Amino acid sequence: MFDKSITAYEEAKKVIPGGVDSPVRAFKSVGGTPPFIQKGEGAYLYDIDGNKYLDFVQSWGPLIFGHCDKDIEQAVIATAKNGLSFGAPTILETELANEIVEMYDNIDKVRFVSSGTEAVMSAIRLARGVTSKNDIVKFEGCYHGHSDSLLVQAGSGMATFGSPSSPGVPADLTKHTLLCEYNNIENLRKCFKDSSDIACIIIEPIAGNMGLVPATQEFLDECRKLCDENGALLIFDEVMSGFRASLTGAHGVVNTKADIVTFGKVIGAGMPVGAFASSKEIMGHLSPDGAVYQAGTLSGNPVAMAAGLVSLRKLKANKEIYETLSLKALRLVNGLKEVATKNGINLQVNTRGSMFGFFFCDKEPKNFKEVGTCDFAKFGKFHNEMLKKGFYFACSQYEAGFISTVITDEMIDECINAANEVMSNL
Repeated sequence: MFDKSITAYEEAKKVIPGGVDSPVRAFKSVGGTPPFIQKGEGAYLYDIDGNKYLDFVQSWGPLIFGHCDKDIEQAVIATAKNGLSFGAPTILETELANEIVEMYDNIDKVRFVSSGTEAVMSAIRLARGVTSKNDIVKFEGCYHGHSDSLLVQAGSGMATFGSPSSPGVPADLTKHTLLCEYNNIENLRKCFKDSSDIACIIIEPIAGNMGLVPATQEFLDECRKLCDENGALLIFDEVMSGFRASLTGAHGVVNTKADIVTFGKVIGAGMPVGAFASSKEIMGHLSPDGAVYQAGTLSGNPVAMAAGLVSLRKLKANKEIYETLSLKALRLVNGLKEVATKNGINLQVNTRGSMFGFFFCDKEPKNFKEVGTCDFAKFGKFHNEMLKKGFYFACSQYEAGFISTVITDEMIDECINAANEVMSNL
């Protein structure tokens, strides 16, 4: 069933560390061999063994319209025919920036980069430059990329391997990172009591890197209040939730406004891209207007800009998509919970727009520590058996899942029926 993938994986491990270019893809958290994908089409993935999977990962979020959407595909092909990269400005960058700015009342300017990691790294540097302070506050289980100062008990791929930090990261680079428990107000207040040198709080307002664990409104309000009282900036990392949880990401779901927002995933529609955005006053500190330096040869890559532009314009023109996606996500998780209960299994579920998550545990987790008490062995068995039946879920309990417009109710019902069979044997 996976013979070619097994061979391909062994060959890859000879020339690529762990056989993968991003650790979570190695399936260490769930066991088994990762399928090597040959193509994606609509709602499905096809591996090199000829297996077909209903895809609930969607390249970790960006493919709202599924694989090989014709409009996005045509834009990419047409733009690529004019050249893949120039290292010079193009009109496409301005057009995409305008689309983003028009949707947010707290954003005036956008700077494009090539990844979410780069976006977050640059946003933190900007916050430090604006405030002339050094410390940053981050939360256990929130993953903001693999830059040195943020690998302090990170979630997602790091948590999958049970490592609270990474060798190769000097202590001097993490001494300014203050770690707090997610959704713990008293813990957050203590950080500000202990340090008068805090430049910013960075948070996933809808965490998708410890499974799906949203921040409470009360907690986000406290983040905003403490930043205002202490001359710090609030950064929302919406690399995953941006244009996913709603048309304006978490900003369309919660009542708290951030000073700086980081984007990724959807604004590239599957192409490598990231961005950070803020008010004209804050962005005015950024080079070449100001002294805070940031640069990148492939930033604003024309092919990525073209893909993102089509994706965002389609979303803005069809805002009802979000209600439909939300209903489909609820149909999936409610169905999974129903069959779990039927089979005597405790399953906790949650959604935010087209994002979803589920945990094998007795009560809904509110932070990274509580996620860690879930039944990871049961999740691994469930994942493997569902994969055999043709359903591709995120290969770690620490990851969120995603619904695309091309996933139908009938497909979801097929998944629920398969889950019932699997859970009856867990």
